[in-house]
Amino acid sequence: MISTNDTIYERNTIEFVTVALEYCAFIEAVKKYSLFDFVDTATKILPLLYLKATLLPDIPCDEETGLAGQVTEEMYESLRTQIAGTLGTYDTYLETFHPDMPYSDAPVAAFISENLADIYQDTGNFISLYRQQNEPLMREAIALCRINFRQYWGQRLLNALKALHDIRYNEDDRIEMQTTE
Repeated sequence: MISTNDTIYERNTIEFVTVALEYCAFIEAVKKYSLFDFVDTATKILPLLYLKATLLPDIPCDEETGLAGQVTEEMYESLRTQIAGTLGTYDTYLETFHPDMPYSDAPVAAFISENLADIYQDTGNFISLYRQQNEPLMREAIALCRINFRQYWGQRLLNALKALHDIRYNEDDRIEMQTTE
């Protein structure tokens, strides 16, 4: 049997921490990327983040613990705006998994920038809690991140990835030569 401390430092957890940290650094550096480079990098890092999140250990969550995240609304909105600026007209896509979609006569629009900022918020909060090196807090951060992945940001990641894939590989609308510099 694995002890709870082992789950904090096991290979799958450490690999998720590494990829989540890389994702956060990528999103924080959005201004440095051309449209093509941003989309190209996102289509590579998002599947890895998804895979590593699925491998997080199943740690029970203490519902009474109120974990305070470090990603503020101002940080979220600033990064969302920067991502939207980089993506430009490519930011909007048609949402197929929206809860209202079965009842809607019109398509439901969604935004890649919002999805990526939502993912950043959860992974950024996770990283900030994990860095504190307080083992009970680390355990709760893993449990909460896993729950949030399953219930919320995992689907947002897949939706954004689908839209980014179309931008990156759509033969009719190639972005290789376009930049936002």
